[in-house]
Amino acid sequence: MIKTWKNNIIFLLAGLVSFGMVAQERDSIPDTQIEPPEPVYKADSSQVLNKPAYKRVKVDGIAAVIGDYVILDSDIEKTLIDLRNQGASPQDITRCGLLGKLMEDRMYAHQAVQDSLLVSDDEVNATSDRQIQQLIQQVGSMEKVLEFYKKESVEDFRQELFEINKLQMLSQKMQQKIVSDIEVTPEEVRQFFSKIPEDERPVFGAELEISQIVKIPKIPEVEKQRAIDKLRQIRADVVDNDASFSVKAILYSQDPGSKSKGGFYSMTRQTPFVKEFKDVAFSLQEGEISEPFETTFGFHIIYIEKIRGQELDLRHILIQPEIPQAEVDKARIELDSIRQQVMEGKYTFAEAALNFSDEKETKFDGGLLRNPINFDSKFELTKMDPTLYNQVRNLKDNEISNPILEPDPRGGPPKYKILKVTNRYDEHPADFARDYLKIQDLALKEKQFKAIKEWMAEHIEDTYISVSTSNRSCDFANDWVKD
Repeated sequence: MIKTWKNNIIFLLAGLVSFGMVAQERDSIPDTQIEPPEPVYKADSSQVLNKPAYKRVKVDGIAAVIGDYVILDSDIEKTLIDLRNQGASPQDITRCGLLGKLMEDRMYAHQAVQDSLLVSDDEVNATSDRQIQQLIQQVGSMEKVLEFYKKESVEDFRQELFEINKLQMLSQKMQQKIVSDIEVTPEEVRQFFSKIPEDERPVFGAELEISQIVKIPKIPEVEKQRAIDKLRQIRADVVDNDASFSVKAILYSQDPGSKSKGGFYSMTRQTPFVKEFKDVAFSLQEGEISEPFETTFGFHIIYIEKIRGQELDLRHILIQPEIPQAEVDKARIELDSIRQQVMEGKYTFAEAALNFSDEKETKFDGGLLRNPINFDSKFELTKMDPTLYNQVRNLKDNEISNPILEPDPRGGPPKYKILKVTNRYDEHPADFARDYLKIQDLALKEKQFKAIKEWMAEHIEDTYISVSTSNRSCDFANDWVKD
């Protein structure tokens, strides 16, 4: 079971490299370019829809066809080159294994279309925009990006990137739908663990439990009102003068995640946005603009662009009130005083967190941090966020860090914090009671994997699939070759 998961991770890497836009030094991959968009074939025809068939067929052989999607021999070769230049071992990545992974991706995307799991053009374009900006930052200019990927124009590059991202996003939506309702009971976790031979049980690395006390600089009311007034002015210009909300977002929004795409987000009630934002968004009608409202990130207005059942296409503008330096300094001085009182024994660290910390998520648990991956209290050293690791790696037992100023990675106000390592755990074989949450996660992944295998087998039977003669001898994980 553990070996199977290892193999799956290898092929997941193949998908990420095939579809992920990670710029590399040009001389490291001299002949590599983005995987081209696939021409679309009808299930019962050899002709490409809306494109002359000779355009791609003459250049490349067809490795496989899945429903309306085609995989070319060159797609496989270029992805292999990318993987090997990313450091993947040739022994782990075979041509047949990679072809099987690419076929799985197209199967998910094909069925997503059949099931009406839609991906809006705005979502795809927003993803492409972020990737292009990352590439430009890495290589210096759009011209260098086009030169690296051997594209003659920005339009050609964007179109190919659009097709790649749309396929990948459809594939992800389908996979999420397959596993979204899968859960494991405590009894299933116990049975899963008992079936693993003792000498094959996973070994968990050295771990830490970390607690923190946080002070957030106060925002003066006058600064809050200034942000509200600015948003009201923007809203009035859109409502009364027919100004473009999208342009206003590009000009004025302080949300780094949506500013460049005109404030656009697509969301459902399950999207991990703060409650206040979702409550306002789902209270609006299509075409309506909210009044200014506050979240932990600042003040917002929302414009509902499209409602599709339980999914919203919206645009928003975020204005963050200014925080005077005096308030930042005040938070640091207060936190330094709290640290001193704990060190003198006036409070325990947990008591100080409960009484003085401004972070609601941790203060009622003695300041104990939760691992965002599985919400366990333990952080494995080899998998810790590098920033957090560097903040605690030199702390000795019972030592408390000096106040650390930390920007909010999600765009909220900065905060000061002090940290303490409250427990250390050595590397050890999995123990059911001690490591229940990690074992539960492994059991869930196995159950999800089985559900996906069953789904794949069922839909292979019902989907038009053709594998080229040269690839029929591959030992695929799925039964792609039909008699």
